[in-house]
Amino acid sequence: MSLFKKDFYVSTDVAKLDITLIHDFLSARSHWAKGRDMEVVKKSVKYSLCFGVYDSNHGQVGFARVVTDFTVYAYILDLFIIETHRGKGLGKLLMQSIIDHEELDMVKNWALKTRGAHELYKQFGFSQVSMPERLMERVV
Repeated sequence: MSLFKKDFYVSTDVAKLDITLIHDFLSARSHWAKGRDMEVVKKSVKYSLCFGVYDSNHGQVGFARVVTDFTVYAYILDLFIIETHRGKGLGKLLMQSIIDHEELDMVKNWALKTRGAHELYKQFGFSQVSMPERLMERVV
């Protein structure tokens, strides 16, 4: 599956993913995955539906992964666009690719966590949790 925008495209081809770039961004430049180990990144990629954003001239420039059962629930994680490529609409391209992915068309319950990209996700139908008192989490 690929979606294109000018010189950029999104692909779910795992063979195209630059695991080193993904690890470097997550472990060193993200606020949510600081210090994440390379083996953890590899395993998370292996067990997720992954989306890479590519600049036709410069390789991979973004990433996201979805943990899902492909029928009931999908959780978007680790979405990023590298700093040099922000402001070009690539986050929107990536989100549209995820939401429109044919293997996820049955999913009715979507979730994600964000610290500061609420406006991006609102464009794709995400909102604050309506009944947060029903949600629980276990962080180890």
